[in-house]
Amino acid sequence: MRRIRAFGLFWWDFVVGDDWRSAAGVVIAIGATAVLVAGGVDAWWLMPAAVTAVLWLSLRRAAVA
Repeated sequence: MRRIRAFGLFWWDFVVGDDWRSAAGVVIAIGATAVLVAGGVDAWWLMPAAVTAVLWLSLRRAAVA
């Protein structure tokens, strides 16, 4: 059981890391892309735009702090 917990904690730290807001933004962008594609929209453009926005917001928070 200890190895399973360690494995889960590794992936949590790898995906979320130091900034949970960035991880949440990417998860929301993936979900929005999936919803648009399921609705028949060609949504290839959403992920690059979302990643750019999440990066910009992350850098802005770091510069202000």
